[in-house]
Amino acid sequence: MAHRQEHAIELQGVTKRFRKPSQAFSWLRRDDDKRPPMVVAVHRATFCVGHGEIFGVLGPNGSGKSTLVRLIATLLIPDQGCILVHGYDVVRQPRQVQRLINRVSVEASFFKKLSPLENLLFGARLYGMDGRRTRRRIYEILARLGIEARAIRQPMQDMSRGMQQKVAIARALLSEPAILLLDEPTTGLDPRSKREVQALIRELRREAGTTVLLTTHDMMEADVLCDRIAIMDRGRIVALDTPAGLRATIRSSGGKQPTLEDVFLELTGKPLVEESERAA
Repeated sequence: MAHRQEHAIELQGVTKRFRKPSQAFSWLRRDDDKRPPMVVAVHRATFCVGHGEIFGVLGPNGSGKSTLVRLIATLLIPDQGCILVHGYDVVRQPRQVQRLINRVSVEASFFKKLSPLENLLFGARLYGMDGRRTRRRIYEILARLGIEARAIRQPMQDMSRGMQQKVAIARALLSEPAILLLDEPTTGLDPRSKREVQALIRELRREAGTTVLLTTHDMMEADVLCDRIAIMDRGRIVALDTPAGLRATIRSSGGKQPTLEDVFLELTGKPLVEESERAA
């Protein structure tokens, strides 16, 4: 039974550092025995997420968003600070945390020679789910995400990256987690598929009261989905408010209402999405 705490997720002064992969062991070959400097991925992050809230973390690639999700998901241990999920400490009580959460990331993995149905049935058994109800729910979720019935039994290796991402989202929804961690879940999806995923996230919150933490560098997605947004830059949270509250921090120009990208530019001095990403 989960603790019913005031907040679903709490972070207090969370910091995580890494060495660059190319430097991780290079100091062992040096005579002066001096290790290379650490890179700070997350710096003193402090915020709370309410029960049933859709909370966005907005920032460019490399800003620390994915590291933040992995810390909450117990995949990484913070160097400093404390993370609580429904009152459970992610370091001292990881098993209790893992029962409450599910995570979707861009690099989701599957048994590629198996079908979506087989992959999801396998995942369901890991959560102790089985039987006709589970199979029926798999078909319902996949249909809700726009995956045709004929594709449900085809090998995953024959599906596009966007379709595979939909299956990853379905796998996370299947266990009906109290907290859903979505790390850029709509990357690689076409506009229609993005809308389907966004509608399902809203439905999940509305019908099951699921708490959602969503990372993205898609400003429109953050704007339409999130109750509140934390803006990250170089591992630091530089602003946190509702979408309207963030836009209200800067003045409109020439009668044009400011966007979240305008807010990010004002706070950091650079655009949220680089030109190379726009062209991709």
